[in-house]
Amino acid sequence: MIVGTVKEIKNHEYRVGLTPESVHELTAHGHDVLVESGAGEGIGAHDALYEKAGAQIVATAADIFARAAMIVKVKEPQAAERAMLPPDQILYTYLHLAPDPDQTRDLIASGAIGIAYETVTDAHGGLPLLKPMSQVAGRMAIQAGATALEKAHGGRGVLLGGVPGVLPAKVAVIGGGVVGFNAAQMAAGLGADVTILDRSPEVLEKLGMYFEARAKTRFSNRANLADCVADADLVIGAVLIPGAAAPKLVSADMLKTMKKGAVLVDVAIDQGGCFETSHATTHADPTYIVDGIVHYCVANMPGAVARTSTYALNNVTLPHALRIADLGWKGALRADLHLRAGLNVAQGKLTYRAVADALDLPYTPAEDLLG
Repeated sequence: MIVGTVKEIKNHEYRVGLTPESVHELTAHGHDVLVESGAGEGIGAHDALYEKAGAQIVATAADIFARAAMIVKVKEPQAAERAMLPPDQILYTYLHLAPDPDQTRDLIASGAIGIAYETVTDAHGGLPLLKPMSQVAGRMAIQAGATALEKAHGGRGVLLGGVPGVLPAKVAVIGGGVVGFNAAQMAAGLGADVTILDRSPEVLEKLGMYFEARAKTRFSNRANLADCVADADLVIGAVLIPGAAAPKLVSADMLKTMKKGAVLVDVAIDQGGCFETSHATTHADPTYIVDGIVHYCVANMPGAVARTSTYALNNVTLPHALRIADLGWKGALRADLHLRAGLNVAQGKLTYRAVADALDLPYTPAEDLLG
């Protein structure tokens, strides 16, 4: 199979779909790999490294879209990229379709095969291709929140860990999954006063056993959530419903109860955000203020630490890429029901129910297209 990877064009996105090491694995399996010139510059992987690994360097993304049977990316295809997708081309990347009707309709119209990293499952009910970026984003959320709390950035002027004789910042983490756990780890490690909210008694028990006295846990109902948000200096939104739009847990009215200069970091912004007042921002202009509350809603947070993120992502995406290239998309999806869960669009059909429900579009089971 001819496999291609292109330079990411989303604002301040420096990750790349394939590392030179991943190219080497694909070529060892007998596949041809096309890499857009400069695609790996953001992680320090120059064209020469890709050539040494067996790739052919190609001048333009258009040429790769025209020649490759499968495109391996990181972020969802932008409008200019969607226009280049031919029918039956495999697009293997993050898609986050539920809050993005324009992208969804374009992918359906293209006839391409969209396999989304964020909905591929594993035998334990997890999302293994989302997990490493959730780990990165959770840890980065605390770094970003700590910076936004600085007075020069519109925050309260509070140091997360405090100092002897001065209380630390109060951090509320909404959601105890991978993002929330990693955010809480970082915040507790810096000495913040951390509370994690979740609706699962099992998750709360595991978090309580792990953190012991270093972080508090609280059941997430409306009253407890409102209480924690009002009391917090920093709120991390870390909720996820796989493939679906994030629930709006913090309302605009709740902002009026918060301390002026407090910070909201919405890690769920890729799925539409879990704060009512959230809208996507970029690394170039990451924050805005509503009712005196600083909002950080960067939709590609891990792109800021591109090298770490790219290698962590390739560790989990490459095995599936090899399987798709070796067997074709139908063969690979027939053989692996967990990879099959990643199929979101195919041959003009929407094949992921949560996306169809979110956008009120017709749904076709993936099995119907696999023969």
